[in-house]
Amino acid sequence: MDYRKMGRTGLFVSELCLGTMQFGWTADEPTSQKVMDAFLEAGGNFIDTADIYTTWAGNASYGGKSEEIIGRWMKDRGVRDKVVIATKVRGSMTDGPNGEGLSRHRIIQCCENSLRRLQVDHIDLYQCHWADLNTPIEETLSALDDLVHAGKVRYIGASNYPAWRLMEALWTSDKRNLNRFDCYQPEYSLMERRGFEVEAMRVCKHYGLGVIPYSPLAAGFLTGKYRKDASRPDSARAEGVLKNYGNESGWGVISTLEQIGNSHSKSVAQTALAWMLSNPVITAPIIGANNPEQLKELFGVVGYRLSAEEVKQLNDATDYPKNWRPIWD
Repeated sequence: MDYRKMGRTGLFVSELCLGTMQFGWTADEPTSQKVMDAFLEAGGNFIDTADIYTTWAGNASYGGKSEEIIGRWMKDRGVRDKVVIATKVRGSMTDGPNGEGLSRHRIIQCCENSLRRLQVDHIDLYQCHWADLNTPIEETLSALDDLVHAGKVRYIGASNYPAWRLMEALWTSDKRNLNRFDCYQPEYSLMERRGFEVEAMRVCKHYGLGVIPYSPLAAGFLTGKYRKDASRPDSARAEGVLKNYGNESGWGVISTLEQIGNSHSKSVAQTALAWMLSNPVITAPIIGANNPEQLKELFGVVGYRLSAEEVKQLNDATDYPKNWRPIWD
C-alpha cells in the first residue's frame, strides 16, 4: 500500500481509506473486526467513521455503534498508534432542538462522546459531516479550534460542504487565525462527477486540501456485479442503485471499465478506483466491504494507474457535458 500526505499537512495516510458505515449494519462485529484486520495487514492505516453510523439500521443498531466496534477492535488488537482515525459530527444523535447541528455546544459534547466510544484520547481527523447553515461558521470553527488546542483533535475537515461554504470556512480561519479544514470528503465517482469537479475540486487543489471521496464505486454500481442483462444482485441497496445508474449511460461506463480493465488484467471495480487515484487531487478514496474477501479484491488497485488516454475514455463515457474539461493538472 502506498501512502500520501493528507493535503498540505505532514500526515501520511494509506491511498485507500476504510469506510465503516457497514459496521453494525450489513457486517456484524466479528466480521467487521476481520475486515479491519485485513485492511491493517495490507498496509492500510486510514479508517473513516461517523457518530451517526448506524442510526438507520433498525432496532438492533444505533448512532455510535460503528465507533464502538472500532474502539473495541483497536483496544483488543493494541493498534491505536498504527491507525489514523477519522470521524464526523453534525447528524441527529438525540431528540430535542439541540440534537443535531454544528453549534459549539454540540461539537464539544459530540467529540467527548466519540472519544469515549472509540476509547481514545484524541481523534486524528474530526470532520463536519455536512454544512449547518443555522450556525455561524465562526462558531463552528472556533469550537473545532479549541478542540485542537486541547489535544482532543489533531486535524479538522469538512464533508459534503458546497464549495462556497468551504471557501467561507477557509477565509474565516485565515482571517481569525483559527485551525482550518485540511481535508474534504465529497461524494465522487465516475457516476457522480459534477458535485465535486465543477467547483470544489479547484478549491481543494488551490488551497491544498486532502480529498477523501466517499462512494467511489457509486454505491456498488461500479463493482462489476451489476450487468445490463443480468438479474438484480442480492443487495440492500440494489433497487436504488439501479434506479440511479441502471441506464444506457451507466451501462456504457461499465463496458468501458471492463474493456480497460481487461487490458490490464484488472476488474471493473479496480479500474474505477484507478481512474480516481490517477487524479492527483485525490488523497484516498473511501472503500467499504461487508467481508474481508470483498476488501481484498479492491486491494488490486494498489499500484494500478491509468494512462491519460484511458482517463479520457472514461471521462467521455460518463454522462457529462462534452465541453467540460476537468482541471487535473
